[in-house]
Formats: sequence, C-alpha cells, structure tokens
Amino acid sequence: MWVTVVAVAELVRTPQVVVEDAEIFAAHEGGKLSVALNEPLDTQRALSIAYTPGVAQVSRAIAADVTLAKKYTWANRLVAVVSDGSAVLGLGDIGAAASLPVMEGKSALFKTFGGLDSIPIVLDTKDPDEIVETLIRLRPTFGAVNLEDISAPRCFEIERRVIEALDCPVMHDDQHGTAIVVLAALLGAVQALDRDIHELKVVVSGAGAAGVACTNILLNSGITDIVVLDSKGIVETGRADLNSFKAELAGRTNPRGLTGGVAEALDGADVFLGVSAGLVPEELIATMAPGGIVFALSNPDPEIHPDAARKYAAVVATGRSDFPNQINNVLAFPGVFRGALDAGARRITEEMKVAAAHAIFSVVGDDLAVDHIVPSALDPRVGPAVAAAVAEASKA
Repeated sequence: MWVTVVAVAELVRTPQVVVEDAEIFAAHEGGKLSVALNEPLDTQRALSIAYTPGVAQVSRAIAADVTLAKKYTWANRLVAVVSDGSAVLGLGDIGAAASLPVMEGKSALFKTFGGLDSIPIVLDTKDPDEIVETLIRLRPTFGAVNLEDISAPRCFEIERRVIEALDCPVMHDDQHGTAIVVLAALLGAVQALDRDIHELKVVVSGAGAAGVACTNILLNSGITDIVVLDSKGIVETGRADLNSFKAELAGRTNPRGLTGGVAEALDGADVFLGVSAGLVPEELIATMAPGGIVFALSNPDPEIHPDAARKYAAVVATGRSDFPNQINNVLAFPGVFRGALDAGARRITEEMKVAAAHAIFSVVGDDLAVDHIVPSALDPRVGPAVAAAVAEASKA
C-alpha cells in the first residue's frame, strides 16, 4: 500500500523555509524511525501466534523451504540503507555514527515516497572487503541494498562487488539516483526549449560518483559530445595523472579532443552539469551557446548562483528547494526500488534507470515550463509512476 503524501504544489517556487536549530534537534531527538506492528499484541492468543509457540511453526517451515522467507518475513520487501559515512552530502567524511541521521532520513523517504520499509546500517569501516563481506553475511535480513554516501573511487568497486555477490537489487544512489533525475530534468529542459537532446554539447563538472554515473546515463541516451572535468581540468586521454576509472572515462568522452580547464570546456557548450563543489565564474557561463542549460547541483552552494546563471541560460536548475527546478534524488530511488521489488528483479539495469527518468519527466505533463522541468519532490504521483515503469522495464 502506498503511503499517502500531501502534495505541496509549486514547492520549488516558494521561498526557502527557515527552521531554527532547536526545532531541528527536537525533531531528531531519539531518532526519526520506529518499528510498527502489522497486528496488535493485545491478547494472550495474539502473543502466542506472533511469538512462542506459534512462531516456531513458521520457522520450521522456512528451515524446510527457505523460499518461504519471502512470504512470512519482511526481508523480501526490506531495503538496507548502507553507508560508511565517508562522503556524506555537504559534510564529507564524517564517519559512521555521524552519518546515521542521514541514513534514518533516507529510510523515512523510502517509507513516505515508496511505501517500503528500510533499515539504516552504518558500518565502522572503510575497507571494501569488510563492507562487502558484511552485506553478504546480512543477506537473509533484507531484500535490496541502497548504498549511500560512500566516497569515490571506492564506491565503484563496492557497488560492483555487492551486485555480483548478492541475488537482489543493489544501487548506489549517489551515482544512479542522481543520474536518473538529471536525465529526467534534461528531458524536460530540451522539451521546454524544443531542442534535440542528441545534438547537445554537455560539460560535466565532477568526475566522482555522481559525475561518472550522469555521464554514463547521458551517453546511453544518445548524447555523444560530453566533456568531463575534475579538479585538474578536462578528463582527456593525454593526461598521465588519471586513475583507472577516469582513464576509462576519458576514452569514452571528449570527442573533440579538448584540453585545458573549465574555460575551454564551457566555450560554446549547450549544457553545464555541476556535481562537484567547484565554483564557476559568471563570465565563463556567459561563453556558453545561446539558450543554454545550467544544472548547478552542488549543495548547499551551487557552482553558480541561479540568478547569475539565468542572465545567460534559458533553463537553470539546482539541488535546492528554494529555487525553481529542484533536481532531487527522492524523485528516483523510492520508486526504483519499489518497482524492482514489485517485479522480483535481481538487478537494477540501465534500462530500468532510463525508464525511471522518463517516468519522472512524464509526470510534469502540461505543466512543463522552463522553470518547471521536473515535478515537485512532494508530488505523490512520482513514486507510483517510477515504480510501474521500472517494473515494466525489468521484463525486457
């Protein structure tokens, strides 16, 4: 059953809500989650059914046929939200304990927007072997894994190895949730501007988890001219300082063979996608092609202030709720996992991610405008639309 969400229309068009520190800490006191019962334990009979002696019958049945755990426990519908606290959005490497409030929040979003139970698991280790081994040992407890806030390049290896080791949906949301919503927003932007997505020249500022995943989904969507920047400049094949992940990325991007930095990359570009903490001077945004698109997604401070970007770009988006066009992962991950679990999928494929992006874009409908290229993060139609599209794509 979907959890009913009160939609706040035009949320992204309203001024930022100011919340006092005391209210924030009060809301987090004791944590944000609790366990709720599906049936009350208010009689002796109810107690004997839920626990001893009745529960023994269910345990014996599962011991004889382990597939029955899907029917008689919550594991098949439970998402594990897993982090080592090494790359928490806006905070960096803050450790496992400090990351737990963020993971609790993620679980709250799963319940509200996907109707899924989830459990936050923070691991006091940054060793990929230990993280993978821990999740293998915990596999009977959950039905899917949402990896969260794990630093690059370790996150690539960890996600790959967890996917290989487990027979259930696994996704690193910082990578693929971001990529899905970016593609959805770009679909909205080109539709609003009557542009051809395949002809765009795209600059991606950031070669970490989000940057790599965004580049991949845009390449898979038919965009061929993508230039990626890291802190040292354009990621290109002539650089000797690239790690293996960036070197591989260099071989699939930058078809015009550009060298240099952000100035060379932005000159004549149609799209700027910022997924790093680096600021971009206004005068460089001015060198982009007319009618450009700027997605400045760094939080809390965008790579360029939206008011400055709008002097030159036709569409501007950020990751913040106090400016139009908020690109927020909550539009993607609850529905993606809901759809994967509904379909009984063992993997979250690229086709499912692209289908999720198109589903998000479809919700905008007739309300599409240059300042409304994606639906509100609180729009209750998004989760079901994404889930249905992902479940359908899983059959392909």
